[in-house]
Amino acid sequence: MEIVISESKQILGKKAAQKGAGLIREAILDRGRANIIVATGASQFEMLKELAKEDIDWSRVSAFHLDEYIGISETHPASFRKYLKERFVDIVSPSEFIYINGNANLHEECARLGKLINKHPIDVAFVGIGENSHLAFNDPPADFKTNEAYIVVTLNEECRRQQLGEGWFPTVNDVPAKAISMSINQIMKSKAIICSVPDSRKAEAVKKTIEGSIGPAIPASIMKRHDKVWLYLDKDSASLISHLTV
Repeated sequence: MEIVISESKQILGKKAAQKGAGLIREAILDRGRANIIVATGASQFEMLKELAKEDIDWSRVSAFHLDEYIGISETHPASFRKYLKERFVDIVSPSEFIYINGNANLHEECARLGKLINKHPIDVAFVGIGENSHLAFNDPPADFKTNEAYIVVTLNEECRRQQLGEGWFPTVNDVPAKAISMSINQIMKSKAIICSVPDSRKAEAVKKTIEGSIGPAIPASIMKRHDKVWLYLDKDSASLISHLTV
């Protein structure tokens, strides 16, 4: 795991986007196409803004949605489909974007997504880390064993309060209790992972991810088993790290 610390979240976003863009261009050069995973949430604002500015032939890129709430419409202010359409898809126009439909039959939707992603080996996964150290919506204790690509998960209290704190919902009771999430093992199949984590509220989760033991109690810790992970932090999210030997 390579750790890059920036002075601000804006610089963090730019550096993460530049690294990810380089990897996308390499994949296109190697085989004519690239497949990526795109995350959402407040932590991805700057990175996605900068990624959209990069010189990439998006007509050669297929992109996958990382996670989505169950039971809210795609027009809901907190919908990740809405977030991605407005902040990424409508701007760069990739050749295809595979959205998660949180209002579909859950078993059929997970199966559909699994079949699609199995046909598109992922070159670059753009992800973040939650305040409870979740990776995608895999809250602790995360399922490190399933080989299913997409799974139905229950969001724990800390996760739901994070969504409230970021301003996506008026009350914690409005935050959906369940979501469809890409699984831990599917994320780890990605050839490279770009993880962007700004803000002091993520500092404890970052410390646990870097310094804690690898296991379901710290879902993001699994990334230490991947040989191509770049973790982008700002000075606030990096503030509790006691060492950088990973």
